[in-house]
Amino acid sequence: MPENASISGDPILTLRGVTARYEGASGDAPLLDVSLEVRAGRHVCVLGPNGAGKTTLLRVASGVLAPAAGTVTLAGREMVDLDRVEIARLVAVVPQTEPMAFGFAVEEVVAMGRAPHQGAWLRVTEEDRAIVEDALARCDLTRLRARPVRELSGGEQKRVAIARAFAQRPRLLLLDEPAAMLDVAHQIALYDLVDEAVKGGLACVSVVHDLNIAAQYADEVLLLAAGGRVAGLGTVDEVMTYRKLREVLAADLYCGENDLTGARFFLPMRGRRDA
Repeated sequence: MPENASISGDPILTLRGVTARYEGASGDAPLLDVSLEVRAGRHVCVLGPNGAGKTTLLRVASGVLAPAAGTVTLAGREMVDLDRVEIARLVAVVPQTEPMAFGFAVEEVVAMGRAPHQGAWLRVTEEDRAIVEDALARCDLTRLRARPVRELSGGEQKRVAIARAFAQRPRLLLLDEPAAMLDVAHQIALYDLVDEAVKGGLACVSVVHDLNIAAQYADEVLLLAAGGRVAGLGTVDEVMTYRKLREVLAADLYCGENDLTGARFFLPMRGRRDA
């Protein structure tokens, strides 16, 4: 449950007509006139091909990249009016890759998530310690708490980054391919944890390449096409259709339904067939 959680359904992140780009940079996709509202208790999965601006969207949502046009509102306040500490109290980010604090143990890195709430002197409270213990346990890291981060596998380091984000107790969680480098069991465990937190009032935006994960866990889907334009925004049933995914992802997919859960599932097919 996020600290100071609002009533489920309150808008946490709002993008209105956002256009963003990286001046003079290559390799980063722009966003073109993107509007999105993410409410407490909702998980939005962002899908799209490489070069569709998915990571750019997260950078705008976290305040790292200012939009060239449009507005970004976070918990009822415009992003431009918030300083970095205020943003860090509201938003936690787990990027695709990040330099880990290799000189520290697992528990110390997870405890860094409490820094935005500790003031200038970084005074550690009993509440901080309890939150860190909870994050370690939820991410299956308790037995590794004293291990130096540099000794961990890539998947274990990813779990440390996620635990640090949970320790931050944000109102908005931004995940960029969070299951990359995790084995199947830990992928499902991760998304179950996120789902539990979302049901407790957290707002979440995650960039996902696995269509089956998105179909199972997303409350809403934002589908971005190459060049950063919105190709679809709505429920799984509305957005994740054969024709729309085929058009945007340039791949032929078999779309089925799980008899046990009713969730859609997707299988890539060899070649590409005419519609």
